[in-house]
Amino acid sequence: MLTVLVVLVVSGALLLGAAWGIYGSLSKSVEGFIVALAGGALIISAVLELIEPSTKETNIWAAFALVLVGATVFTGLDYLVKKKWGSSSGGGLLAAITLDGIPENLALGVALIGAGPLQVAALSGSIFLSNLPEAAGGAKAMARGNRSKGKVLFLWGMTAVLLSAAALAGNFFLAGVSKDVLALIRCFAGGAVIASLAIEVFPKAFKEDAYLVGIATTIGLILALYLDQLN
Repeated sequence: MLTVLVVLVVSGALLLGAAWGIYGSLSKSVEGFIVALAGGALIISAVLELIEPSTKETNIWAAFALVLVGATVFTGLDYLVKKKWGSSSGGGLLAAITLDGIPENLALGVALIGAGPLQVAALSGSIFLSNLPEAAGGAKAMARGNRSKGKVLFLWGMTAVLLSAAALAGNFFLAGVSKDVLALIRCFAGGAVIASLAIEVFPKAFKEDAYLVGIATTIGLILALYLDQLN
């Protein structure tokens, strides 16, 4: 029950953020600050909740290799979807915004297997904070184009449904795997999260909020470290 609730709340942040961007008010500087804060928290959570514990449960070089594989796979898919397929069509746009959320939701799904409440809080809180401004900024930009507000909200709603289903399915099907295999999957997810932060999150945050991004990222990092110390 906790797993379902956490996944729904985190993915629901996409729909909430989209509604905020379409119907509310969101300055670029505030958006950039929140994105950077969430990115700082998320990169620490990926390392401390996914990668570092996994190095103790499997071969360390295999763990490092899977981190690199996860980053490579996300980077390749991101390039194919956004540069080759394009995101101007409805299908391409849905694929693009879904792909951006896959690393975090994959990480959340596997992290929920055997994780303590504070570990879940650190990772899910970071993803929630990341989803809100990302969806708000994306939906706001999409609504300025030729798309209706209803269609934009529908696309983000579909994204939330797809990502929730992916996280829940991953959590269900991976619950019975051995510890060493689960550790490698967590490393893969952690690598994908780090690549997504480097490609999508931090460049966008700097563009919107310039040099305050450094402070916001550090605040997020400190918050994630504090939650980890409570374990």
